[in-house]
Amino acid sequence: MNFDLPPEIRELRDRTRQFIAEEVIPLENDERQSSHGPSEALRQELVARAHKAGLLTPHASPEMGGLGLSHVAKAAVFEEAGYSWLGPTAMNIHAPDEGNIHLMDAVASPAQKERWLRPQVEGRTRSCFAMTEPAPGAGADPSMMTTTAVRDGDSYLINGLKWFITGAEGASYAIVMARMEDGSATMFLTDMDRPGITLERNMDAMDRCFTGGHGVLRFADLRVPATDVLGEVGKGFRYAQVRLAPARLTHCMRWLGQARRAQDLAVAYASRRTAFGKPLAEHEGVGFMLADNDMDLHTSRLHIWHTAWLLDQGNKCNFESSRAKVVCSEAQWRVVDRCVQILGGQGVTAESAVMRIFTDMRAFRIYDGPSEVHRWSMARKIAQGHGTE
Repeated sequence: MNFDLPPEIRELRDRTRQFIAEEVIPLENDERQSSHGPSEALRQELVARAHKAGLLTPHASPEMGGLGLSHVAKAAVFEEAGYSWLGPTAMNIHAPDEGNIHLMDAVASPAQKERWLRPQVEGRTRSCFAMTEPAPGAGADPSMMTTTAVRDGDSYLINGLKWFITGAEGASYAIVMARMEDGSATMFLTDMDRPGITLERNMDAMDRCFTGGHGVLRFADLRVPATDVLGEVGKGFRYAQVRLAPARLTHCMRWLGQARRAQDLAVAYASRRTAFGKPLAEHEGVGFMLADNDMDLHTSRLHIWHTAWLLDQGNKCNFESSRAKVVCSEAQWRVVDRCVQILGGQGVTAESAVMRIFTDMRAFRIYDGPSEVHRWSMARKIAQGHGTE
């Protein structure tokens, strides 16, 4: 693997860094944010700024108006975007839209792309991905899915309950996973204003960086035309892997930016704050934490770049993306936790952005597969001789 970035990607990375510093971070204290994320008005302003800067939806295919970034290029750009919790929203690379755009680009029909994907790439609409269910339904184990889809003439009737559906409130369309009568799964596309879809409530979560929060969706005889099946009937679980393996990695990229931001703030504070006759950074206990942070950040970046490079070579990377997800989610959390400790009282108040990063990041070790499930999946593959060399 060559660690040199092409000049055009270095330029894009640097432009992203400047854009985040000058156009996004100044809006972090904007009042148009709630416990359920940025408001639609704030999102639209951020998107307009990114569009003006030529940085909107860079990961989408050129056919849809994006730059068609490689996975390695995304690693460089998404880290910079993630330096602010509003950065991914501004550049239209936030979850779940980033993963949905990738999936739609790969699987959707030309008509579906024009109807749902193009407006999304242009930043005019948002989407959600309805897969997770309350017990006894699908969580980390998608085979437990209880939402059903039954053929009814030229349509399907979908019934079930989904929760933790990020971005559900205000989304224009949803990708819905449902179990078929033969036990397979299928993905369906639906406008969110169709009869049969109810947003029952938004869940109160630790994080508040995702536009639309995390919703509870009920489907009651939702009628979806057969033409709105995403891909082929019965291949929902297969398509989920098309979406989830790269999406795990892009989470790592964005959160690496937030962890690096926390480290920068901690270094600056420890360098100027004095105690017992010298700056905090010169005290061994604090200095060691800063050094440990640097190692965790570098390790995370290496896992991200290596897995991204493998994806660019055409590998599926189910094993490697699981490994990167565990390493990055845990290493980046350690970084932010140490930064809280270094900042002391400021680290647990809104006096510093570190507290916000801390509360937003905790869920990273859970969504897109908790660390324990990824370790279990890796262990099975290692025992079968399928680990990486």
